[in-house]
Amino acid sequence: MIDSAIVQVRNLKKYYGSGSNLVKALDGIDLDITEGSFTSIVGSSGSGKSTLLHIMGGLDTPTEGTVFVSGRNLFEMTREQITIYRRRNIGVVFQHYNLISMLNVYENIVFPLEIDGNEPDRDFIDEIITALRIRPYLNRSVTQLSGGQQQRVAIARALAVKPSILLCDEPTGNLDTRTSQDVVGLLKSCSMRFHQTIIMITHNEEIAQLSDYIIHIEDGKLIHRKWGEPCL
Repeated sequence: MIDSAIVQVRNLKKYYGSGSNLVKALDGIDLDITEGSFTSIVGSSGSGKSTLLHIMGGLDTPTEGTVFVSGRNLFEMTREQITIYRRRNIGVVFQHYNLISMLNVYENIVFPLEIDGNEPDRDFIDEIITALRIRPYLNRSVTQLSGGQQQRVAIARALAVKPSILLCDEPTGNLDTRTSQDVVGLLKSCSMRFHQTIIMITHNEEIAQLSDYIIHIEDGKLIHRKWGEPCL
């Protein structure tokens, strides 16, 4: 195992069905994600990239294999332990934002902290708000925001818990090209500023080029990394 790897995936498999109906969404994935890096996972629809992301975040369970996050085997934990661990250590940014419409922007940002019974770090939250340029919208309903603005709020919410890892599931899928580049640029600057590791799923090769590493996945198998470097 690589010493600087914050996520270590070993022989990861996710199968659905059986016999002639067997679908191998993931078929023996081995992967290390370097701490502090920005990694994009690229593949066509149905390639297994979202399944891989969800399992790395403890949002789904594998048929076989292990995932270590900061040295801990996620699937030796109970479901409740995984939920608590993810809430405190892994931020997730979804394509469709998953914001709470009845809450304003600021309330959405601090919501994960409040459900965990923690007092928000006001100075840190203020720093995130400044970095993501969303201060003018704090008291607005999220339904009044554009797609790009909502995605910035979703990123702020994910960052608010000070996660060591930020998982981004097609975060630019609903955005135009210019806004997509802005959002990925903000993710990259936040990663450097707040010392996070980012793993982003995307089908957009142009957007993926903004990351440090690109991993290609097809038919549930890793193909190669950027510069043709082997996956391990």
